[in-house]
Amino acid sequence: MIALIVSHFVLAACAGPLVRRLGRLAFLVLALPPAVTTVWAGTRWAEAASGRADTWSWEWIRAYDASVALRLDALAELMVLLAAGVGTLVLLYCVSYFTDDSPQLAPFAGNLLAFAGAMTALVLADDLITLYVFWELTTVFSYLLIGHTSRRKQNRRSALQALTVTTLGGLAMLVGFLIIGQEAGTYRISAIVADPPGPTSAVSVAVVLVLCGALSKSAIWPFSLWLPNAMAAPTPVSAYLHAAAMVKAGVYLVARLAPAFADVPVWRPVVLVLGGATMLLGGWRALRLNDLKLVLAYGTVSQLGFLVVLAGAGNRDAALAAAAMILAHALFKAALFLVTGIVDHTAGTRDLRRLSGLGRGRPQLLVVAVLAAASMAALPPLLGFAAKEAAFEALLHGDTADRWTLAVVVVGSALTVAYTLRFLWGAFARKPAIADTPGHRVGAAFLAPPAVLAVAGLVLGPGVGWTDPLFAAYADNFPAPAHPYHLALWHGFGTALLLSVLAWAAGALLFAGRGRVTAFSRRVAWPTADSVFGHLLLGLERVALQVTGFVQRGSLSGYLAITLLVMLTGQLAVLVTDRPWEGAAAPRVWDTPLQGALALLTCAAALSCLTVSRRMKAVVLAGLTGYGAALLFVVQGAPDLALTQFCVETVSMIVFVLVLRRMPVRFEEPIGTWRRALRIPVALGAAATVGVGVWVAGAARTAEPAGAAMVQEVADHGLKDVVATILVDLRAWDTLGESAVLAAAAIGVTSLIYLHRRGETAADREELKGETAWALSTGRLTGLPQGDDTAPERDWLAAGSTLAPEHRSVVFEVVARLLFHPILVLSLYLLFCAENMPGGGFVAGLVAGLALITRYLAGGRFELAEAAPLQPGLFTGLGLFVSTGVALGGLAEGTVLHAWTYHGHLPLFGDYHLSTSVLFDFGVYLLVLGVVLDIVRALGAKVDRQIERAAGALAPATDTGRGEPNR
Repeated sequence: MIALIVSHFVLAACAGPLVRRLGRLAFLVLALPPAVTTVWAGTRWAEAASGRADTWSWEWIRAYDASVALRLDALAELMVLLAAGVGTLVLLYCVSYFTDDSPQLAPFAGNLLAFAGAMTALVLADDLITLYVFWELTTVFSYLLIGHTSRRKQNRRSALQALTVTTLGGLAMLVGFLIIGQEAGTYRISAIVADPPGPTSAVSVAVVLVLCGALSKSAIWPFSLWLPNAMAAPTPVSAYLHAAAMVKAGVYLVARLAPAFADVPVWRPVVLVLGGATMLLGGWRALRLNDLKLVLAYGTVSQLGFLVVLAGAGNRDAALAAAAMILAHALFKAALFLVTGIVDHTAGTRDLRRLSGLGRGRPQLLVVAVLAAASMAALPPLLGFAAKEAAFEALLHGDTADRWTLAVVVVGSALTVAYTLRFLWGAFARKPAIADTPGHRVGAAFLAPPAVLAVAGLVLGPGVGWTDPLFAAYADNFPAPAHPYHLALWHGFGTALLLSVLAWAAGALLFAGRGRVTAFSRRVAWPTADSVFGHLLLGLERVALQVTGFVQRGSLSGYLAITLLVMLTGQLAVLVTDRPWEGAAAPRVWDTPLQGALALLTCAAALSCLTVSRRMKAVVLAGLTGYGAALLFVVQGAPDLALTQFCVETVSMIVFVLVLRRMPVRFEEPIGTWRRALRIPVALGAAATVGVGVWVAGAARTAEPAGAAMVQEVADHGLKDVVATILVDLRAWDTLGESAVLAAAAIGVTSLIYLHRRGETAADREELKGETAWALSTGRLTGLPQGDDTAPERDWLAAGSTLAPEHRSVVFEVVARLLFHPILVLSLYLLFCAENMPGGGFVAGLVAGLALITRYLAGGRFELAEAAPLQPGLFTGLGLFVSTGVALGGLAEGTVLHAWTYHGHLPLFGDYHLSTSVLFDFGVYLLVLGVVLDIVRALGAKVDRQIERAAGALAPATDTGRGEPNR
């Protein structure tokens, strides 16, 4: 099972080169994974029909009982056949639907195949968390597929709407899953269904949250607005996602959990009421639409409501009917969507007011459409008729709520017949006063996929008994009635058949009076859900703008004051209410007087920041507070923290200085006496509150500190540096996540500087026709020697010739030249000695970054380019790749980030050992180095270019050959 799922994603990743080489024929290759999956599922039919299940599981985190589990039982067998079988036909259909020069064909092909893999994994998942992961993957891929033609606003809006609705429902569902898992003591779906938790209030809340996710995915009212708008996607997407796959995920989840939770009091009212309302509203709306695709879309909404009613009714016969109707609906609705695509392809329109006589010119297409439509209208001997008869029979013999639901279903079935006739008449009938629609011939390969689906519905009508063992294996999870129903095409004359005849007749009458029905429908129509959604978004945007305009007035100090006041108020309220200091041990003022002295000096530097008006002075004073904290770490005996703090403060101060080059010397915001008098108490109060909070939190400890245990754990592994071991081994998950956040934050900030593209060159000396930014940024000094009189006799730097002679410092150049390589060696030493000495990948990366900063400060942007010719993104990406690779490499031993050590011997060096923690730390080293380099290039070299361009010191922009100027 897992190999089949992985093959979908692997081949989807290869869609780009396949499409470039084969064009639209690449869809033939991409259809192989779902085709093989269909064959595999077919070989498991007998086993699933007998009630046995094929399982696979992989234990991910043993300590937390976290595992990836897959299970193929009767219900999963049905869904896999639909997801893989219909997916195969849709991919084959794409060969004829698209052309070789269709825009963005490769991403579309890859996303469609990846969606098929995610949908297959979703229906096979036997773990709630695993199901949720693939659930959200289908959401993401559907977003990409709906927004395929991203140049059109309608596609972008529809994709975002579908993503918003289904994601919000998915998040609610995740919370419900967590509650159910906690209440049941397991997240294994088969175990929960076999032994569900009791109907407590927590379970009731969880059921409502799970139903929110399921109903939003299946476009059940009030979440039905996204599905009709999703018809902006290409027709293959509508035929697959919105007929046979994605929208069935919610129905599948309801059917999967119904045996366990149908008896929860809140389940049936939500499912029956919302499902019935959706069936009526969707069918009624379809009667007044003129776009064939929208007629099918609202018909799909109506049918999904019907499916949810059957899947959630909570009895054995309704579950049997639900399984049969899921199969029938996928066959006829996917076929009709594919037929609509052919009509659009050959006639150039889907507007039924402009189509006429297409049935006479395309008789084969008409036959396929009639077969599929007859199944949708539940006419014998099609599969739709057998499934609808089973549904009527199940609801007829239910309780009072079931019989009321049956009345709704009969009315909804009449609407189904009416919009089915409207579809056939609009697409194929000859209409008065409208000329026959011209169009090209439909090829056999184009017609084959919908024909296969339509013929399957015809064959499975009389042969529906073949499916009865499989569907009954699922339905038997419910309590068995006295006389269980069995699927068959003909059960004789009875009430169910009479209700079917009534629905056919009523539907025919509605179609016959379609003009009056359409006029009446439009006259009494409510505002569409789409317009309500749009007005809600517009209102939300306006409120957000009003709030933003009121709160954000451009004062950074005001923002900080508001943040501190909110924190101060909240903390003081908690402290005053709980009085946590009562009984707490009194804090020590200091361990040594030196700590007190350093603390006073640090506080003095911090308070001095409130009195300065120059930005540079404020930066220096703020830096002194950081260095003071580093000295406190030194006195306290924490060399790792001190070393890191020193490096961070140094890099931060340099970054501040680089930024201040483009800012006014003084703070522009006036600071009056009353403002300063207000700021000082707020700052002191916030600091005091934080200090008290830290003291109270430390004094509240009741358990033994973990420090001794960590020291012992590190010693047991033959190591000495506890801090470094915690970062790269014991808490490596945190380090990995923080590294990713650091990279994302740095890239986001520096991208604001690169207005055009990040990959532009910064080292082309030929573009420089004047002085560099370093000469332009300061005025010339009078009374001093100029030009070559002050220049060094030789170039100590690789780019020394680009510097103005009067602005060169021979001492700085020599020092930078001599210290660059030793600093890099020192960074490597700090990296590899971290197991037993102060160091680590983070501080080592900062030290290496300081080496590059030294070269830049000494020689400018050209010197930086010579010292680091590679792109920063290469270091950042390679660092994340190495760290993540080491983390995933632990799977070989059973879990992510599992550590191992290799011992070896080298002739010259002797014995050595290599551990995964060092490799992990090396990834952190590369990532931090890339981040520092990116910041220096953005705030240093890039700003230099901007200064030079503004002064006219750069040559005119030239074409880089990529369609963009080299700015």
